[in-house]
Amino acid sequence: MNVLFVFYVPSGGVETLNRQRSKALKKYNINSHFLYYEKRRDLVNDHGGPTFITNDNKEIKKILKKGNYSAIIVVSDFLALPRFRSMGYKGKIIIEIQGYGPKETARRALQNAIPHVTAHADAFLNPKTPHIVQLINELYPSFPQFSFNNCFDTAQFSYQPVTAAPEPMVAWIGRIEDNKNWKEFLHIGHQLITKHNPNIQLHMFEDPTLGDPKERIEFERLLTELNVRKNLTLHANVPNSQMEEIFSRIGDSGGFLCSTSKVEGAPYSILEAMSCKCPILTTDSDGVRSSIIHNQTGKYYTIGNIAEALTEAIELMTNLPIREKIRTNAFEHVMNHFNPDLYSRNFISMLEALGIPFNPQNT
Repeated sequence: MNVLFVFYVPSGGVETLNRQRSKALKKYNINSHFLYYEKRRDLVNDHGGPTFITNDNKEIKKILKKGNYSAIIVVSDFLALPRFRSMGYKGKIIIEIQGYGPKETARRALQNAIPHVTAHADAFLNPKTPHIVQLINELYPSFPQFSFNNCFDTAQFSYQPVTAAPEPMVAWIGRIEDNKNWKEFLHIGHQLITKHNPNIQLHMFEDPTLGDPKERIEFERLLTELNVRKNLTLHANVPNSQMEEIFSRIGDSGGFLCSTSKVEGAPYSILEAMSCKCPILTTDSDGVRSSIIHNQTGKYYTIGNIAEALTEAIELMTNLPIREKIRTNAFEHVMNHFNPDLYSRNFISMLEALGIPFNPQNT
């Protein structure tokens, strides 16, 4: 059985998800193919299956015909629904929502998509993101919806013994844009440096090709205003294969990953960090609720409350019993609740519920 996953660019959490589920589904003889419309950087990680990069209708039509796909899973792109139908594809199309940033943006997108979805799609899929589930229930009350956690292979990506960093590392991952709330990270970092430890090293991992140019100007201004440049290292487009070691080093340094997002779907960077025993301090950005339980698998702070973030961060760095409990629980939580086999069984159940016959012996 062949399935096609479609997204705009091979970057970010969706790209990580695609690589993870490719391996998971392959064990059940489901062959994952991938279509991205464009790439904005040279690096394209190995997906373990055919990976196409084109936005040309003729090329896409050939891919659809040759692939003989039992189902197409389109991430976010509602306009692909009538597009693929016009190319003659008659199989099941599932529209997957991994996140739209601000809730009002998600609502607007889902409202505008009603004609396309009801005419051309067969179901929604999302990774148990509360506000997305609520919006789909409201706007598409009778439309099929499937909701289950994304998958993460802790055997493939987990803690590695590394050389200890000389100073605590506090990290952030995202794009320099409003929803990722990078300003708050810099303010938290500034407070940690001035009030807790002047030697703390801030590390920001980003894809500069996807940021907002206006936000970049503001970013540079704030770095100067807060005087944190000497403590900050920027990392652009670090290959995913290197992040295993980096997360492990952050965890062993006594530092943590700080997620300041306003709204998230199901951020993979948090799962990766948890699997590498790198503790998390995060806002309640909605999609993190399936992975972070306060003082059990990570810590929350109230968005906008820098003082609270500072208090939680210092406890995470200095209270070793709590820190070690969080590190251990986080790894076990990912291993149990984001298990690739569990994802595959849920995925197969979804296909069968949509009337797609599944025979594990067929390839």
